Amino acid sequence: MSETFKLETVARETFGKGVARKLRAAGRTPVVVYGHGTEPIHRSVETHPLGLIVRHSNALIELDIDGAKQLVLVKDVQKDHVRQMIEHVDLVVVNQGERVEVEIHLSIVGEPFAGANALQEMNTLRLSVAAISIPESLEINVEGLEDGTQILAGGVILPEGAELLDDPEQLVVNIVSPRTAAEDEAAEAAAAAE
Repeated sequence: MSETFKLETVARETFGKGVARKLRAAGRTPVVVYGHGTEPIHRSVETHPLGLIVRHSNALIELDIDGAKQLVLVKDVQKDHVRQMIEHVDLVVVNQGERVEVEIHLSIVGEPFAGANALQEMNTLRLSVAAISIPESLEINVEGLEDGTQILAGGVILPEGAELLDDPEQLVVNIVSPRTAAEDEAAEAAAAAE
């Protein structure tokens, strides 16, 4: 499961591009905390630790808001397109027992049967999971699988308590053997004949 990061926040009383520019020059990034029908909370956090955190997908953050702890997930990161610097981050409130919908990165491990290749058709799966139990990634083991083997979304092993939100019949990994030159020529001839 992903770790919970911690950030301290400072209140923002003034707003606008000029104020945000001054905050960023001082090493802080403006953030807004939304969620659960509450008024948005405007804060700022240190830029460097925030930049490290947003590199993790579905990062769970414990914010210190005037001494009170609040769990949040990164909802949106706005960056300067040229310099790739973070300009603003939207955070969404989550509660301890709450379930959230997230996209989880898929990674292939192992080697298929000699001569075969594993073609990854999907990079992520959408899951419903407990907010405090978001996996960083899901591994799909292709060790020894033979040509023609297909792994569907419904066949991916999920962590306990996770629920698949994507179509279980979607193709995730396809094991194929490269075609020979003769097979390529035959396929081209068949296509030309049609």
